[in-house]
Amino acid sequence: MHQGSNQPPEFVEHLQAMVDKVNQNNNGPRIVAIALFFALAVLLAVSMGLSGVYTVEPDGQSVVKRLGKVVRISEPGLHFKIPFGIERQYFIPTERVLKEEFGFRTVAPGARTVYEKRPERREESLMLTGDLKVIDVEWVVQYRIENPDRYLHQVRDNAKAIRDISEAVMRRIVGNSLGSDVLTEKRVKVAQLARDEIQEILASFEMGVRIQTVELQDVTPPEPVKPAFNEVNEAEQEREKLINEAEKKRNQVIPRAQGKAEQVLEEAEGYRASRVNGALGEAGRFSAIYKEYQNAKEITRRRLYLEMIDEVLPALGQIYITEEGQSQPLPLLTLGAEGPLLRPAKKGGQQ
Repeated sequence: MHQGSNQPPEFVEHLQAMVDKVNQNNNGPRIVAIALFFALAVLLAVSMGLSGVYTVEPDGQSVVKRLGKVVRISEPGLHFKIPFGIERQYFIPTERVLKEEFGFRTVAPGARTVYEKRPERREESLMLTGDLKVIDVEWVVQYRIENPDRYLHQVRDNAKAIRDISEAVMRRIVGNSLGSDVLTEKRVKVAQLARDEIQEILASFEMGVRIQTVELQDVTPPEPVKPAFNEVNEAEQEREKLINEAEKKRNQVIPRAQGKAEQVLEEAEGYRASRVNGALGEAGRFSAIYKEYQNAKEITRRRLYLEMIDEVLPALGQIYITEEGQSQPLPLLTLGAEGPLLRPAKKGGQQ
């Protein structure tokens, strides 16, 4: 049943009477034309309002094109354009930090972000290193749009281009590096190199994109080979430990031995110099004595004898002289500081 059938008969009769009255009046077509004109005017005004006014969000800019040609870049706020499709605006989020994720996808961002890691994501994160090791590299590329005109027109699919370039650059850098370096201390260096090279390629394409950061989210060996990989790493760490201990021992022993050798050489050199200088001194002294001996032989001989006696006799101790048949010694020589020692004298001699 149609909706009109629910109306009371009086309404239908009244509406039919109004139609008949308009048809009977000669001004009927004129009234209809005026009504149609006003309806079209209202429709045109509404269409102009809907297609001629647009708002740019605070986090971006709009590229306005007139019949396909860029005429201006609109800043955030309310703007007007020529309606009916003559001018079109394309919003570009220039103030947002966009990102591309490799090896995983963010499912629920927040204080505790939830990530999704599917097996098919491994194809973009599994890489071969320079030492022929397979590692799983997950990374994020963050970028901003600097030039909305270039971003809109230079490349057909910007996101795909950024992903392809980022993956190619990361695979080349990882392929030229050792697996242990990428897993440990050179992760930051790898990320910086990737950022610089990606930016250089994007600049050559004139995409109007500025790379903010490249971060290695997680670098691990693949799950099937993790146990073997850990064993290899433990063996390498043990080897490095032994090498470091041996190097430490070598650094301790060799300098000590070198120092000891230098000490022995210095002592031998000092002893040699002392002996040579002593011999030269004695030779000089002997020459001087001999010269004096030539000038006064008897005096020199006597002086040498007395000097010899002066050196030898103190080493013999106290000497006492007694006459034969006497009990008391004669105090002829006092050669000690402690005084004479009484010793029994043998007959017919000296003590």
